[in-house]
Amino acid sequence: MEKKFAELGLREDVLRGISDMGYEEPSAIQAEVIPVLLSGKDAIGQAQTGTGKTLAFAAPILSRLTPKGKVSAIVLTPTRELAIQVNEEINTIAKHVRVRLLPVYGGQPIDRQIRALRSGIDIVVGTPGRVIDLMDRGILHLEEVDFLVLDEADEMLNMGFIEDIERIMRDMNEEKQTMLFSATMPKEIKTLSKRYMKEDREHITVVNNTMTVSTVDQFYFEVKHSDRFESLCRIMDAEEMDSVIIFCKTKRGVDELVDSLSARGYNAAGMHGDMNQNQRISTLAKFKEKNLEFLVATDVAARGIDVDNISHVINYDLPQDTESYVHRIGRTGRARKEGIAYTLVTPREYLQLKDIERMTKGKIKRKDIPTIDDIFSSKYKNILSRITKELEDEKYKRFVPLVAELDENYNMIDVSAALMNLIYKDELSFEYTQNSLTKPKTQVRLFINVGSMDKLSPKKLLEFLTEHAGTNSDDIGTIDILPKFTFVNVKDGVEDRVVKYCSGKKLSGRRANIEVAANRKK
Repeated sequence: MEKKFAELGLREDVLRGISDMGYEEPSAIQAEVIPVLLSGKDAIGQAQTGTGKTLAFAAPILSRLTPKGKVSAIVLTPTRELAIQVNEEINTIAKHVRVRLLPVYGGQPIDRQIRALRSGIDIVVGTPGRVIDLMDRGILHLEEVDFLVLDEADEMLNMGFIEDIERIMRDMNEEKQTMLFSATMPKEIKTLSKRYMKEDREHITVVNNTMTVSTVDQFYFEVKHSDRFESLCRIMDAEEMDSVIIFCKTKRGVDELVDSLSARGYNAAGMHGDMNQNQRISTLAKFKEKNLEFLVATDVAARGIDVDNISHVINYDLPQDTESYVHRIGRTGRARKEGIAYTLVTPREYLQLKDIERMTKGKIKRKDIPTIDDIFSSKYKNILSRITKELEDEKYKRFVPLVAELDENYNMIDVSAALMNLIYKDELSFEYTQNSLTKPKTQVRLFINVGSMDKLSPKKLLEFLTEHAGTNSDDIGTIDILPKFTFVNVKDGVEDRVVKYCSGKKLSGRRANIEVAANRKK
């Protein structure tokens, strides 16, 4: 029997935050690390990205931290993107905890960060370079810091931060609790742990099983949060699906989605931990017997589902870790059949999706939300296919006399169309309109500090944007490559993702600086 979060000894207000996130059971690294950190010991957690490491260290810190008007905890990350992500996740966990966080990293005005620190911050999440800058200015004092986290320590080593980390650790008191997380354990990291961590430290290694599902085609749809339900309906209407599991993070999310789907006429039911055993058995029996098309479930509830012929798995919400993602999509593509997994992702969740893709060593391809024309076209093809099959069966011939009678007064094409309307009119009616999704705006013009003198070409730029920001050809407009810099038009809404995930990356031999051009709309 796997433990629940409530059994790990975390504070009640922290548990409420975790529950609001929809998590019921800890991941492997969380179950191992949290009790050790709550005991006050130093810990080394060896696990891959995407296993729930942030919650593993954040929950114990929030449970043990007493605000004192000055910095009590520092979390070091190798990149500003990770600093932003970690800060956001800790803020979410700390929803019911009275604590103040501040992300600090280069590329942002330091004056704003200085003012925030002077006003009283409890937890700082940042890159080593900016932390040292604040130390040198006499703004950030480490002598009374109680908790230090080194997140993705091997990445910080690869990026040349080892001396910065050592300097930070030297300036801290010896009684602090240190938490080091690393996917690998190179010699330099071992030396660092021996030199600066307590002798009774615990080394916890979580070995991932094979994180691949080779028989499943994986796709993602980028959606705005407000368009999530509308997008789901379009996806389901545009494809022929047979027995579909839709995953939500929370029990409340399951109930709300089932209500919304049922109101739209979909044959859907839910399954989660608050349902009694009889309800769950009855729902599962309907699903197995093909009397239920869409089963909406939480991760925990879905463990009891053993059904082979599931055509699609849809992640309405992203799971908390990669292992849960693999378990989810593994529900399809069974019994030597191909399966399809769809994931709905908001721009803020894109980095988490890339972590999952890297961990599973598979390609999660992008698809566009179906248009109304796409949906009609798909349904027409489906109807024609069913009629063709019916013509191969002799049973239709009992209606030949009736059709012959109609043939005396009407054109046969009109008769056929009338019959199809009679049979399929409900199937071809939609509750949404062409403009039911948030209307896309004009394009946004971006400035990039790399140009033709750096041997940049449109092909190189497109490959760069696709690799780091997951763009496709529809997202990109005009590209103007000048000698020292470049302007590129992107679809409105894509610019934040490009700036966030491409800035600082190497493009044509230079570190790219990307920002919205002064003349924003074009």
